[in-house]
Amino acid sequence: MLNKYARAFFTRVLTPFAAMLLRAGVSPDVVTLVGTCGVMAGALVFYPMGEFFWGTVVITLFVFSDLVDGNMARQLGRSSRWGAFLDSTLDRVADAAVFGGIALWYAGRGDSLLLCAVTIFCLASGQVVSYTKARGESIGLPVNVNGLVERAERLVITLVLAGFSGFETTFGVPHIGVLLPIALWVVAAGSAVTLGQRVVTVRREAAEVAQAEEQGRTA
Repeated sequence: MLNKYARAFFTRVLTPFAAMLLRAGVSPDVVTLVGTCGVMAGALVFYPMGEFFWGTVVITLFVFSDLVDGNMARQLGRSSRWGAFLDSTLDRVADAAVFGGIALWYAGRGDSLLLCAVTIFCLASGQVVSYTKARGESIGLPVNVNGLVERAERLVITLVLAGFSGFETTFGVPHIGVLLPIALWVVAAGSAVTLGQRVVTVRREAAEVAQAEEQGRTA
């Protein structure tokens, strides 16, 4: 849902920056790798310590690499299968780092096995949501559905509320730490709904293809 509107806006905003990197001789693949490493560092260094504000700041600085590298490839006119594969693969790694860092906090000093489990569910369901679309497309189905909570929504909800929840430990704002658990429950529920939407869509599309093939054989 957010992909449809936010991606177009940020693409326009980041185009001059992408052009500058190209003039400096930086390749899109390097931007992809550096961005992923930055997100992993922010998530796995700061989040397990409960530093959600600074962790989110670091992650936000690097997360836009996902838009910059694609913009650079389009400006070069050489979007490739390899670039698309690398970008998609490292997106999954970055997502796992974000939720993994939060899970480590709740498994340790955060002291909540329930929220640790919810975070792990967010991590796993996000990966499976992405897999269902990739797998459906690999068998020739369009998987034509806009899920309730896709990758952009998962990241925006989690990072924004995690950042605000960090105001409690970093700036002493009372009671605001509750925003992170709220974010996790919302993402978990939304991911479950999205997974269901994609499974139902793939089942329907597969049945339609099978029916068309059967009619073709009997015609």
